[in-house]
Formats: sequence, structure tokens, C-alpha cells
Amino acid sequence: MIIDFNSLNREDRFPEILRPRTAGDAFIGLFCLWWALLGLFSLFPQIDVAVANMFFLPRQCLTSVRPDQICGIFPYNDDAHMRLLREIFFQLPYIIAVALIWMLFRCWQHHGATFNQLRARNLRIALGALLIGPVLMVNLWLKAFSGRPRPRQTDLFGGTLDFVHAGSFAGKCVSNCSFVSGEAAAAGWLFCLIFIIPQPYRSAAALPIAAVSILIPALRVAFGGHYLSDAVLGWLSSLVIFAALLALSQTTHDRRISGN
Repeated sequence: MIIDFNSLNREDRFPEILRPRTAGDAFIGLFCLWWALLGLFSLFPQIDVAVANMFFLPRQCLTSVRPDQICGIFPYNDDAHMRLLREIFFQLPYIIAVALIWMLFRCWQHHGATFNQLRARNLRIALGALLIGPVLMVNLWLKAFSGRPRPRQTDLFGGTLDFVHAGSFAGKCVSNCSFVSGEAAAAGWLFCLIFIIPQPYRSAAALPIAAVSILIPALRVAFGGHYLSDAVLGWLSSLVIFAALLALSQTTHDRRISGN
């Protein structure tokens, strides 16, 4: 479905949550919340362990290397239907990103009175948030260097590596590590798109997008691919980046207007 932004009045195209002062306040609040949650998960690592244990099925070890070895599986990870659903959700944000790129190019083909500046700016913010957040900050930096083993890699859940708490870079994971979840970050980015969809489409799309956005990180936890902290902080990181870019864009726009 292609949304005709040009047919909507300015009030519909500029929802309350995207207005200048709100965007800056949202960034500060989300930024502080991210660090507060990191502190919570770091101080109480048993939260991560308890949630992961809800999805772990212990089994008798066939060959035991040490007396206290724990063996078992995360059953959802072996379910073919659940894995197919995860694969669909994995691709979804990037399919939507391609559609947004196409919409931006279409927008740039207009000039003068037909050029929708607000639409182009919102699309640039959305694509920039995906690039800076899930792609660069999460997948190319944090997951590459954090060193935190995934639940199924730790000796608490059938693996061989030691558990480390959220925010610790002392783990023995070499690459594609658990902190934070890349798929959760992409899911958080999907949630951000709700705020740039104009009415009346926003009201219809908000609930399905929010449901998918929450289900994606939930599946990663159920599969033993990430701890709860990885999913929550990964998801929230995209909202922080999105709000930051939105506030920066509006500040730049206001300075340009005042300069003229």
C-alpha cells in the first residue's frame, strides 16, 4: 500500500509526538531509560537467567564432561513453524527499508510546490535510524565486540561458556554475540515507523506493527538466542536513535528558518 502524503493536511502529516519540543524530550527520556535499564539488568543478572530458564528444557547429558554439567534445549528453537516465522520477521524490516528508499526517490522526483519536504525528511530520518542503529551500532559494533555469550552458549543452558551480565565486555564470545539483539533493534525500528505514518493510516497500522515489533524480540528470547536484557535494550536503542535524529533534524530546520 502506497500512502499519498501529499493528499493530507499539515496537521495530519505532523503528529503530536513528532513536534520539536516533544522529540527532544522523548530523546532525553528514552536515553535515560536505556541506561537505567542497563543498570537494572547489570545489578540483577538473575532476571536474565530466570526468564531464559522459562524456555529451557533440561535433559540428561549423554556424555558428561564434568559432574555439574547442564544439558538441554530451547524447544521453540527446534520448532520448524516457529523458525519459519522468525525467518519472515528477520527479513521484514529490510524489505520495508527497500520500500522506503523507493518512496524517497519518488519524493525527490518532485520539485517546487509538489515537493513534500516533510515526507522526505521523515523518510530520511527513518532510513538514517535503521543505518545508525540496527546496522552500524548494534550489528557492526556491539554484537561484534561485546563478547557476551548467547543463553544457549552458556554453561547454564547446555553450552560451554560462562554467563556474563548485560553491559559486560568480559565474555568469551568471539563474534555475533548476544549483547544486544540485532533483530530486537530492527523490531524497535519498525515500531518507530508508526510515528511517521499519517492519519488515518496510522490508527489502522499501529496495532499490527506494535504486535510484530514485540513478537520479534520475544521469539529471540524463547529461542535461547538472547537474554531478556539483550532484547529490551536492543529494541529500545532504536527508539533512542530515532528520537535523536528527529530532534536533530527539527533543530537544524528551525535554525535554517531563523537564519532566513
